[in-house]
Amino acid sequence: MLHDAPSAVIAGTGSYLPVKVMTNADMAKIVDTNDEWIVARTGIKARHIADSEYETTSFMASEAAKKALEAAQLKPEDIDAIIVATTTPDLTFPSVAAQVQAMLGVPPCVAFDVQAVCSGFLYALSVADKFIKTKSAENILVIGAERMSKILDWNDRTTCVLFGDGAGAVVLKAHGDTKRGVIATNLYADGRLKDILLTSGGTATTGDAGMIQMQGKDVFKYAVTFMAEMVDDILKQADVKREEINWLVPHQANLRIISGAAQKLGLPMEQVIITLDSHGNTSAASIPLALDQGVRDGRIKQGQMLLMEAVGGGLTWASALVRY
Repeated sequence: MLHDAPSAVIAGTGSYLPVKVMTNADMAKIVDTNDEWIVARTGIKARHIADSEYETTSFMASEAAKKALEAAQLKPEDIDAIIVATTTPDLTFPSVAAQVQAMLGVPPCVAFDVQAVCSGFLYALSVADKFIKTKSAENILVIGAERMSKILDWNDRTTCVLFGDGAGAVVLKAHGDTKRGVIATNLYADGRLKDILLTSGGTATTGDAGMIQMQGKDVFKYAVTFMAEMVDDILKQADVKREEINWLVPHQANLRIISGAAQKLGLPMEQVIITLDSHGNTSAASIPLALDQGVRDGRIKQGQMLLMEAVGGGLTWASALVRY
């Protein structure tokens, strides 16, 4: 173990998207909608939908994790904790994290799920950061994985057009370079707002899941407010100036919300990682999916400052400042 207080550095990223792509034209064959209506209100053009037979949440999570491990040049036996953010587990129990552990062949270690819906990955990242800073772990898989398609009401055009499936993962590694890594995280929740975005009941197991219900205007209003407040809070906490931010890596829910957050930072949209158009809203998977895309296409470079933020059901909201 490291003797000095380590920082939690992103050593590798990975992602998995289901093979099936459903475009807005495909959606128009199911419900009364069209491409123009969806794009104008959300920015979404397509989304990936998991195959019901094999693309389970745990399968997608493990595939993303494999790529993150490869990028970090680590083996499964090097991992000493797995934290999965998901609101759509395969089963009530065991956790997706435990299933991923078995799929990857990771020896006995800490493994558990975090449920904060769209903010889940940042909740999981914050927990993993604490594990590393307290020297409780050195190499942690942090995964956001969702199969949102199984909790959608495919007759409700206001919600079914929004969501997609997928998984993103990072390896968080204890590192001696304290100038890099997770700088600050802020997590919030207000259960008084629980009724504006929820499922109708049941569990996430196939056939029993409740369906997503959303009061879209209220969710939009609070998301815009919370995203703006989070920018001020975390920059002040970390003593970081707006101009030091190189990339905004936001939750991919709505292009207008993302644009508002970029404006708040004074960032041009060219410095925002956008996957919403081709992924839809993948809940806890959206930020790690966007992060992996930005890293792999070369836009995000070592030493750059990233701001991640999300708002989700609960309501929950969260932000993280990371020097990549």
